[in-house]
Formats: sequence, structure tokens, C-alpha cells
Amino acid sequence: MPTSRSYRDSCGIARALDVVGERWALLVVRELLLAPQRFSELRLSLPNASSNLLADRLRELELHGVVGRRRLAGASGPHVYELTEWGRGLEPIVLALGEWGIDAPRPAEPASLSATSVLIFLRGGVPRDPAAPPFVCRLDLGGTPWTVRVEAGGVQVLSGEPATADIALRTDPRTLGALLADPAALAPALAEGSAALVGGLPTLHRLLYGDGG
Repeated sequence: MPTSRSYRDSCGIARALDVVGERWALLVVRELLLAPQRFSELRLSLPNASSNLLADRLRELELHGVVGRRRLAGASGPHVYELTEWGRGLEPIVLALGEWGIDAPRPAEPASLSATSVLIFLRGGVPRDPAAPPFVCRLDLGGTPWTVRVEAGGVQVLSGEPATADIALRTDPRTLGALLADPAALAPALAEGSAALVGGLPTLHRLLYGDGG
């Protein structure tokens, strides 16, 4: 059930942890950084959190004004959860935690890796040449389409399909994470079918490894 525990400490750090310090709370925030999600989508992204625990965290975050909930397609549509403007202020904090956590010990296998996690790394963890020509990738991760635009040295990730794309890549989050970590994994992944490419291989190299791939 939702918790109302507090550190009863006036420091801003303690007050922030009163809001988002419960287990799974910041991972819920992470999953909502790129797009709103339904409860079922959050469950798939956070498979080690029980349904009851996830529901509790969402209620707490909604109560504190970090997360909002709205219906899709009118009154009969499903609910989606999204970050409020205040909740969006957590983005640089979550990203900084991710950078700091790169040096932390890896969890024992099997360990989960969500689409949002790997897309966050793709967005900010690969060096880009600001002078390189732009391109658009249609990225299918586990059956969910994403638009990835690379231009002016930056990367924009949007949910849904692009109107047009220079390349299309179909894979799953764990395979994409492995490709980003090791360029040598690309050729075997394409050969065995765990990654499928439509378009030019040089552009895929630019997506995954920057212009030095």
C-alpha cells in the first residue's frame, strides 16, 4: 500500500527523498522521461516490480504531483501516466544518476533492460559530430516504434513512427544495448537476425557509434 513515511528533515535533499525516495519511484520516473505509458507498459518495462508495488508508487507519485494520469481517446480510453511539469524537473537528476551509476557493480543475470533505458543512452551517451549531415531512423524495439532524429550533434527520441526515415532498425532493448557497448557485435546480430536493418550500414554505424563507428 502507499507509504507516507518521512525523514522529518527540513533539508531539501531529505524532502526530495520523501517524494521520490521509495524503491522503484525513480525508475518509474525514468520510464516516463520519453513518453507517457499505460500501466501495462510500465509493468513490462519494470518486470521485477509487482503489480501492487507499482500501483502504490504511481499513486504516491501522483499524490505528490510528480506524475499525472489522463485517459486516451475520450472517457472510455485507457489511462496513461506522464510526468508533470514539476516531475519533468527530475530528468537531469535521473540522467546524472545514470552517468554516476555506470561505474557501479552490474546486477546478477538475468537482469532487465528497458527500451527507455537504452534509448536514454543512445540519446546522450554516443558522441556526435555537429557538422555531420542529419538523418532519421525508424527504430522498432520489441514491436514498439520510435523515431530517432540525429542532427546538429544531438539526438531526439520520439515515440511513434516517423513520416519518412533514412534507415529502419528492428531489434530488442538488450540486443541494442549490446550493440551500443560493442561494435563487434553488430555483424553477428545482423547475420543471425536479432537485428534487422533496412537502409545503409554506414548510417547505422553513425546511429550506434557516432561518426567514428
